Amino acid sequence: MKAIFDSVSEQCSKAVTRRYSTSFSMATKMLARSIRQDIYNIYGFVRFADEIVDSFHDYNKEDLFNRFESDLELSIDQGISLNPILNAFQHTYHKYQFNQEHVDAFMKSMRMDLHKSKYLSEEEYRSYIYGSADVVGLMCLMVFVQGDMEKFNNLKDSAMSLGSAFQKVNFLRDLKADHDNLNRTYFPNTDLNNLDEKSKQEIIDDIERDFAHGIQGIKQLPLEARFGVFMAYRYYRQLLKKLKRTPALEIKNARIRVPNYKKVELLTRSYVKYQLNLL
Repeated sequence: MKAIFDSVSEQCSKAVTRRYSTSFSMATKMLARSIRQDIYNIYGFVRFADEIVDSFHDYNKEDLFNRFESDLELSIDQGISLNPILNAFQHTYHKYQFNQEHVDAFMKSMRMDLHKSKYLSEEEYRSYIYGSADVVGLMCLMVFVQGDMEKFNNLKDSAMSLGSAFQKVNFLRDLKADHDNLNRTYFPNTDLNNLDEKSKQEIIDDIERDFAHGIQGIKQLPLEARFGVFMAYRYYRQLLKKLKRTPALEIKNARIRVPNYKKVELLTRSYVKYQLNLL
């Protein structure tokens, strides 16, 4: 029965989320049950695409990515895939009638990671951010508003800002790994070999602007999604605070993390703020 296969596919997406990201998994658990699985399905899809270009160094990444992209297209066209992650994603894709341009933009940015190592202009950088983060935020937003296009259009700009903020925090946190292991530099006009406090502060100021715009959208989200997204926002804000306090030289030489016990503490404090309407 296909219903059993679909159920197994969804369990796979949930397992991928839990195994790859404790913070995202924790935030997703704070969403209403009615939308939680669809967010797992989106995460599983974007996680696997990202893994191909970032992790499978002993294999032909381009071949793997081409096959993944082909299977993605077939899954959307046929409404099924024997890849359980893609099968779960195509279900959510059709359920909410995602914009194909958003999926295409995401895959384009992921493909850029196969060969491109530096983003020298602001235009290139913004284009990559749009595809790798903003459109993922838009897919999630479509789930949060349950396909309501009026609500979606009202909130899409803030959703994109939030996606951008999350991605840029990741870039700053992973500065060393991206540079040393993947030979990538995302921030334009920044010499990572000589990263100083001024350059770091300029990056942080840009992220702060995105966060300021993003929080306004969180306040307007449906109740089913609001606390879960607020939790993710609080986690990334905490990570940014740690990065602010960390000297530029240390950011280049270590990966900054928020310990699990801090995440639990953050969850408790976020819940209090949420209940007191202190977003």
